[in-house]
Amino acid sequence: MSNAIEPQIAEKAMVWINGSYDEATKKEVKRLMDEDPQELKESFYQSLEFGTGGLRGIMGVGTNRMNIYTVGMATQGLANYIKTQFGSEPVKVAIAHDSRNNSRLFAETTAKIFAANDITAYLFESLRPTPELSFAIRELGCKAGVVVTASHNPKEYNGYKVYWSDGAQIIAPHDKNIIAEVNKISSVDEVKFEGGNGKIEIIGEEIDRKYIDKLATLTLSPEIIKKHADLKIVYTPIHGTGAKLVPPTLSRFGFKNIIHIPEQDVADGNFPTVKSPNPEESSALAMAIEKAKAENADIVLATDPDADRVGVAVKTADGSFELLNGNQTASLLFYYMLNRWKENGLLQGKEYIVKTIVTTNLLADIAKSYGVEVFNVLTGFKFIADIIGKNEGKKKFIVGGEESYGYLAGEFVRDKDAVIACALIAETTAWAKELGKTLDQLLKEIYVKYGFYKEQLLSVTKKGISGQEEIKQMMADFRSTPPTTIAGSKVTLVHDYKVGETLDLATGSRSAIDLPKSDVLQFVTADGTIVSVRPSGTEPKIKFYFGVKGSLASVADYGKVNAELDAKVQQIIAELKLK
Repeated sequence: MSNAIEPQIAEKAMVWINGSYDEATKKEVKRLMDEDPQELKESFYQSLEFGTGGLRGIMGVGTNRMNIYTVGMATQGLANYIKTQFGSEPVKVAIAHDSRNNSRLFAETTAKIFAANDITAYLFESLRPTPELSFAIRELGCKAGVVVTASHNPKEYNGYKVYWSDGAQIIAPHDKNIIAEVNKISSVDEVKFEGGNGKIEIIGEEIDRKYIDKLATLTLSPEIIKKHADLKIVYTPIHGTGAKLVPPTLSRFGFKNIIHIPEQDVADGNFPTVKSPNPEESSALAMAIEKAKAENADIVLATDPDADRVGVAVKTADGSFELLNGNQTASLLFYYMLNRWKENGLLQGKEYIVKTIVTTNLLADIAKSYGVEVFNVLTGFKFIADIIGKNEGKKKFIVGGEESYGYLAGEFVRDKDAVIACALIAETTAWAKELGKTLDQLLKEIYVKYGFYKEQLLSVTKKGISGQEEIKQMMADFRSTPPTTIAGSKVTLVHDYKVGETLDLATGSRSAIDLPKSDVLQFVTADGTIVSVRPSGTEPKIKFYFGVKGSLASVADYGKVNAELDAKVQQIIAELKLK
């Protein structure tokens, strides 16, 4: 392969060498031109796309990287849009950031640009959980907000998420309109980095206090917690923001025995003790599980760097610890909350839960058994937040969740919230203990009652320029030649969320799907198996979600039925030639 630099890449790089960029940036661009043409190409072949959620990318110099200039252009576009929406009225925004490398720099850069555009910027004094930013927007009457985070991505990444005045991530029409404004910024010279009449106000402990006060109102079992205040909870923030607020919230709920992993309480964007700071991966919880075994703990809780997702490990009959997946945690949490809402006399007939289309249907079965309405939305917590906003004052939101380890209760935060989730999962553990059960036993009893739902996610990574094309082609192939049978069961329904319709293969009839358009396909078979396929919005991956179901006559049969369902998932993966 030739190391020659393509003319259009060289041209883009020269703009950075000759333009209004700092010397360190210019020096690094020159180094890439001299020493690493491939990295230069990856850094400049496109502009980092401001997508529907904001920015997400590898940190470095160049148009396709996260740096103060790409962040600056995005912020200028956002500031311009905010001004078109609110005219001459005074505007306030809130800004938070996680523990990643450069997160503080990007947050401060964002605050300065808002201030230079005559917008008041409330900037958290130091790292904070993403959900607290959502809370702060609502609490402080802000028109918008930004959080600098790449959630649980590898350490090379950072990101920039935009929120609107309701405290939720932007959705239509604001998302497309903001993208259009950001795309109008063609040069870094258009960015107001300094000056203006806006001001930066530092916020922190007072918002923390108000947030924890609100969280404390969500407890459903204070008397049970009193009895089990010594419940042994191992908690790790995995070098992230959860360390700030999860332990004080657990204490506020009444839990007195929180066991830390000191090495992982240290905020560090290099995430030195884990391969990846993703609580969906067992390696991220390895140290916490070791500690839990040594301490004979009741539960392990691990939050990702921006504390919006939580991973959970539960004690099994032989004393070992087993990781729950996001669907299992959601099933326990929803079951507990609906049970307690009923027992506490809170169900009045106007309550609802929200789940995403790729999250287990067990949640819907549980909700229906309590007479609680179910909303199914597209993948992404912003769509759960949208339902909460639309029903505000008319219906009562109990709990929402998605298979990717994000959950929410209460209406004062409008994004997934691992601070709330940790407290309520600990409360669920105490409630189960009061019933003489572990969460592991309780989950198996839920399967006996409602059916054994088993889900698995398979992500296929396709990196770089060719990867994007491969993913597009895979989606096109599934649309043009969908599977007719899956694991020996006939495909009966095809939901195509991109065209917004369901095809009934038995009758040939088509019906509309009442959701925003999204590049997702679902195949449903006669025996209730569901296979969902979608490209990731934030990573170079195509995701396959498998959902199978069996009946569990008794807890004693768990091992046998579990093995059968596992085998069925493996059969589907083989049939679709994914391994």
